[in-house]
Amino acid sequence: MTTPQPRPVRLGVQIAPQHADYTSIRNTVSAVEALGVDIAFNWDHFYPLSGDPEGLHFESWTLLAAWAEQTSVIEMGALVNCNSYRNADLQADMARTIDHISGGRFIFGTGSGWFERDYVEYGYEFGTVGSRLDALATDLPRIEARWAKLNPAPVRDIPVLIGGGGEKKTLRIVAQHADIWHSFSTPEVLAHKLGVLGTWCDTVGRDITEIEISTELRGRTTEEADELYELGTTLFTIGISGPAYDLAPVEDWIAWRDAKNA
Repeated sequence: MTTPQPRPVRLGVQIAPQHADYTSIRNTVSAVEALGVDIAFNWDHFYPLSGDPEGLHFESWTLLAAWAEQTSVIEMGALVNCNSYRNADLQADMARTIDHISGGRFIFGTGSGWFERDYVEYGYEFGTVGSRLDALATDLPRIEARWAKLNPAPVRDIPVLIGGGGEKKTLRIVAQHADIWHSFSTPEVLAHKLGVLGTWCDTVGRDITEIEISTELRGRTTEEADELYELGTTLFTIGISGPAYDLAPVEDWIAWRDAKNA
């Protein structure tokens, strides 16, 4: 029997900004909002992650500002922002600005970064997995402090989504800062990771129920999604990519979401 969750099930669609022209991306954002999707995500990279590595590609934050202006209901954010690419205080100011453009619909999705080509081509120091996570841990308090100083302040307390599943550093950062934790976990892995996250929450004095659990649906069956839901996942994401964004899977998962919320 499915255990009722304290939050409604939500569906986010990651519209990969690759292999498509801007008009196609813009039209897809409007289409998923019209379908009733809860959140439109993109990703924060400078080159395609699949297909032709030299294919069409657009930058994340400027797209999000445009999405904020063209939409009226759907939330939006990056899945996820790369902390290494922008000064922490600048990130906070950009997030606050998009939050105002959208009328309080921005989600600050962030992570430590991993795609080496972005770093090499754009002149950022790649470092190590550990050094990038340490930078994220250092920068999130700066971002939160800058939000408290900005005039005008953000429209709302901007939700922080953190992606990743590392048990020694990432989940500690999640326990300290995240409103939403996102992973690609199977049900078996998620059960284990939630135990680790719970331990970190106890360590930092946080109630794990304050954190919304988000999991990717790509390649999943509805049976697996049911298991993830029973474990506590209430935000589910599905990725789609250009050049022709296929909305059929989105429509299927909307129906599943609505059945869960009935």
